[in-house]
Amino acid sequence: MPTRLVPKTVSVMREGYSFSRLKGDAISGLTVAIVALPLSMAIAIASGVSPDRGLYAAIIGGFFVSLLGGSRHQIGGPAGAFIVLVAASVERHGIDGLLIAVILSGLIMIAAGYLKLGAYIRFIPYPVTVGFTAGIAIIIFASQLSAIFGLDLPGQEPGPFAEKVAYLAQYVGTTNMAALAIAVLTIAIIVAVKRFRPGWPGMLIAVAVATLAAFALNLPVETIGSQFGGLPRGLQAPALPALSLQKVIAVLPDAFAFALLGSIESLLSAVVADGMTGRRHRSNMELVGQGVANIASGLFGGICVTGTIARTATNVRAGATSPFSGMLHSLFLLLFMIVAAPLARFIPLATLAGVLAVVAWTMVEKAAIRTLLRTSRGDAVILLVTLLLVVFRDLTEGIVAGFALGAVMFIDRMGKNVAVNPYSDYNTRPEAPIANTDPDTVVYRISGAFFFGAAATVGSVLDRVAGGARNFVLDLSDVPYVDSSAANVLEGTIGKAEHRKVRVLLAGATPNVRSILESHGISEPRVAYCATLDQAAARIGADKNETTD
Repeated sequence: MPTRLVPKTVSVMREGYSFSRLKGDAISGLTVAIVALPLSMAIAIASGVSPDRGLYAAIIGGFFVSLLGGSRHQIGGPAGAFIVLVAASVERHGIDGLLIAVILSGLIMIAAGYLKLGAYIRFIPYPVTVGFTAGIAIIIFASQLSAIFGLDLPGQEPGPFAEKVAYLAQYVGTTNMAALAIAVLTIAIIVAVKRFRPGWPGMLIAVAVATLAAFALNLPVETIGSQFGGLPRGLQAPALPALSLQKVIAVLPDAFAFALLGSIESLLSAVVADGMTGRRHRSNMELVGQGVANIASGLFGGICVTGTIARTATNVRAGATSPFSGMLHSLFLLLFMIVAAPLARFIPLATLAGVLAVVAWTMVEKAAIRTLLRTSRGDAVILLVTLLLVVFRDLTEGIVAGFALGAVMFIDRMGKNVAVNPYSDYNTRPEAPIANTDPDTVVYRISGAFFFGAAATVGSVLDRVAGGARNFVLDLSDVPYVDSSAANVLEGTIGKAEHRKVRVLLAGATPNVRSILESHGISEPRVAYCATLDQAAARIGADKNETTD
């Protein structure tokens, strides 16, 4: 295994693992498990599957994320970002199709890790991540409206956002006030605990209190037991879903969507953990670990697994020192499942909907959105386009469109930073060896990366000035990079200069820049390469003396 594809657990064991570290990891693992328990069930139900499949993902997937991942503090499990994708996959292909897609997504992520694509996935522009996260949050909240209000729907609610909201609005009159009260109570408790007792497990307390209230008052609300029949007391045996070539081909688009979102989400979470701890994760190893985790989750009947930002941050704040905290979190969840499974059947669905409503609210990065909208028109456009496409079209379309807009915006900004100026602007500086006192010589400097985004602009300037004198000196000392488009433009300018009997001298070109230019035919004797402007000046002076003699 390549050096960079070594799990963080190996690094921790090489450092030496003491009992004090184990104690800290156990406390943090227990803390995260308490947070993950209601979330895993809520995310699974919102995704259109039974709550036990969310727990399978958190237990099995979370264990392998920590065991084989590239981050010391990453906590893996089901994430709210997957709700839309998982629900759509279940609707199209059923549970078996979903599990196949989860396993295939794991294989894709492993391949991405071994191909060292982790660094490139992190290039997703910040406005895109903020936009698609906010869009997903809106969709999650919309998916919980029927459970929050306890609506009596005659059929399956539509998937698309606009159609869903319009459909639910027709049945507002069927609101179950008991369910609404339970959801409001859940949200109120979570908010209150976070404000007055931030160290307490607000979500678990809210679920426990709301469940006790519903049971004690015998409220007419839907529960996990009435909807799903309760939870199993333990894990199911690993098994492959029913496979066929036709099924595999059919679920491939879902698998790629799971892999893309899982990669982005997990690496973002790892970056957050790095920022909180000062550590550095291994992006490619993280992808491999996430891939194995998804394969294992699918084999045990679980849904998609990824790094979870909120649970990872909780893990860090609770004092985690190594990936063993994540593995212990999985073991604690398994223990909770074995011990408390009979009690879970009493949990109202409105309570879990309230939990997800809070999750959706916290997913929206309000401060980041305000900053992007206020400071940069381009970033604001990227943010809004991504958000609107995620909400009204498709998650993948939103990411692709946002990334494309971000790339175009970057090219535009870089192109505008390339400057072409006459060197007379620098005559007052002592390092300017060629003054524009020689009518036969024109000196220009290019500053910045000379690439296709700026090639046309720079070319038009050079074409105007190259024919005005006998000697045309082009200073490339401030050009770190030249691409083929720029080299082609420059070659055209030199060709025009040759036609006009103008001699071209290129000063200060780096070896890499010179190599690219020479590969496009810009070589001696067509042009004269000089290390500095001093050499260019000396060469022009020598040529003049020869002509005079």
